[in-house]
Amino acid sequence: MARTVSIGNQDFEEIISNNYFYIDKTDFIKEWWENADSVTLIMRPRRFGKTLTLHMLERFFSLKYSGNGKLFSGLKIWEDKKFQELQGTFPVISLSFSGIKGNTFEETKRDICQMIATLYDKNNYLCDSGILTRRELKYFNSITEDMPGINMAISLQTLCDFMQRYYGKKVIILLDEYDTPMQEAFINNYWDELISFIRNLFNSTFKSNPYLERAIMTGITRISKESIFSDLNNMEVVTSTSNKYAESFGFTQKEVSDALIEFDLYENESKIKYWYDGFTFGNKTDIYNPWSIINFLDKKKLNPYWANTSSNSLVSTLIREGNGNVKMITEDLLSGNTFHTRIDEQIAFDQLRKDETAIWSLLLASGYLKVEKYTMPPETEEEEYDLKLTNNEVKRMFKNMIRGWFGICNTHYNGFLAALLRNDIEEMNLYMNDIALSTFSFFDTGKTSSKPECFYHGFVLGLMVDLADRYTITSNRESGYGRYDIMLKPKNKEDHAIIIEFKVHNKKNEENLNDTVRTAKEQIEKMNYAAGLISEGIPANHIRTYGFAFEGKNVLIG
Repeated sequence: MARTVSIGNQDFEEIISNNYFYIDKTDFIKEWWENADSVTLIMRPRRFGKTLTLHMLERFFSLKYSGNGKLFSGLKIWEDKKFQELQGTFPVISLSFSGIKGNTFEETKRDICQMIATLYDKNNYLCDSGILTRRELKYFNSITEDMPGINMAISLQTLCDFMQRYYGKKVIILLDEYDTPMQEAFINNYWDELISFIRNLFNSTFKSNPYLERAIMTGITRISKESIFSDLNNMEVVTSTSNKYAESFGFTQKEVSDALIEFDLYENESKIKYWYDGFTFGNKTDIYNPWSIINFLDKKKLNPYWANTSSNSLVSTLIREGNGNVKMITEDLLSGNTFHTRIDEQIAFDQLRKDETAIWSLLLASGYLKVEKYTMPPETEEEEYDLKLTNNEVKRMFKNMIRGWFGICNTHYNGFLAALLRNDIEEMNLYMNDIALSTFSFFDTGKTSSKPECFYHGFVLGLMVDLADRYTITSNRESGYGRYDIMLKPKNKEDHAIIIEFKVHNKKNEENLNDTVRTAKEQIEKMNYAAGLISEGIPANHIRTYGFAFEGKNVLIG
């Protein structure tokens, strides 16, 4: 009989005690301990078992759970006698920044201080232990949500000191989702303030802490060393391209196959692979998203479970406001293609709106992209990657994200698409003017350009999403004697091909938007953009051409 799937349960003890569905990842305990790294930073996408793993480590190492070895009986770690003796032998401090999502620096600072204050409250027995001096007792009681920054900076190191004296052993620190506050700080524009605050805390806790046995931090992104880790030269960093712990997070092909057999769902294996496979960690391929797998086992339906667990607001903003090249690469990705780029796994958030590499690095770290190929050209000695959308679930997420861009004018957008397909120019003009009026500023990043680049490329992505079943849609590609703006190549021979050229009204050479439309259509003819379509067997009388003329938010189509 298949085990019960407990959705969202991250309590290791409860899962094991109730024999809920669990894939044994306790080998991680042995691997991590024997590596003997002082501070380990592990980066994995959201919902990949990071929280459950840290909860497992707490239950294994903490003195609070001494004598609770039966919890691990029957699991891989308990096969090693040495580790049986290690269970429940260290003081452990466990924290999570997952809920630290303040809109301002003051909110975030208060939430972190409150978390640390709560941690002190849980260890209030230290005040009655007799090991603290009068001055130390005064400091202990000063740890509140309103504590000064200098008190907060040394608070975790000081607690380690107190616990080390009480237990006679150095302390293990577990910090989950360390980067959540930093991502919120970037989105809400208080990055610099928070970074200074966090840097002081981390330096005291993880670098200059003589009472620290070992520590693990988990997160999605590796924040650049210059931001918060400049002083932490004792840290082992495990990213998605590292071989360490490659099978400890996420499910392997064998683990998924065994689970499908247990739940009598093995006939769905190929579909499961298409939807949820594709993650790569180090040299390990075919890693599955655990959140999606356990939801499928429970609900027995193929749905975008993982992709719907987050707002994806940062990704959406970066692509929507990105330059034309960012959107063109997104076009290629949606078409199932790869693209070649450098990657810097130290994410510099202040570069996300300036450096395309930072965007792709973030998407790789977040699990939206996977590595298809890795090279290091001898002439540059810089790591280069061929990247691709991870799987069908991620592709669905991107499509829904792009549809959301036009949500504010959805009726007009759908009306435009219908008018385009039936070649109703009057209706196209009516709807497109409403779309432009509603969305121009939404796509605008404040940069001047020769044409409405942001809107234009966002519009192309919208076409790709909503007309992909009938057309292959490309933009800014070579055909004839130049580069067309938009081309829709029909998948059904009965449909017409469509070529669209965007032009901004040139007041020097054009009297009005009608002249601009004429210029656009003349360019289509002069540059012979239809050549590629004709060479593929599409007759000229099955190719429609349109000029889109822009003046501010006014549009004329002809």
